[in-house]
Amino acid sequence: MLVTVFLSFLIPIGFIAALVSISVSSAKVEVSADVAEKMLAKRIQKIGSVEIRGAAYEGGTAKQARSGEDVYKAQCSTCHATGAAGAPKLADAGAWGPRIKSGLDALVTSAMKGKGNMPAQGGGDLDDAEVARGVVYLANAGGAKFAEPKPSK
Repeated sequence: MLVTVFLSFLIPIGFIAALVSISVSSAKVEVSADVAEKMLAKRIQKIGSVEIRGAAYEGGTAKQARSGEDVYKAQCSTCHATGAAGAPKLADAGAWGPRIKSGLDALVTSAMKGKGNMPAQGGGDLDDAEVARGVVYLANAGGAKFAEPKPSK
């Protein structure tokens, strides 16, 4: 019985050691220094890059400032056109009235930081002035009389 128990541990350990030995002892290939350098360069090549640019530039050229309506169509209409996730619909004066009373700054802050189900900037990649113009467009359609902010320079 003692021999059986001893062999039941020894045989699997020997089998594992043989597999490790086979996998480690693969054939070594000698390569020249030039080939080794090329292989190393290929293994460590960069796979991405980081581009830092100002908000007013896109692709190296000046980015055209979008109007409030353009921002609404591109980003806000997803929820505000249908009222999805509790968003007040475009031109719904009843839903926009209490929000308009809080003032433009409060509305812009809510749009920038997100509120309720709405993510920050409505989930878009907009600059502050674009967000403000989109908010003014939505609020004015709901009965406000806010002036559209000027594009940032």
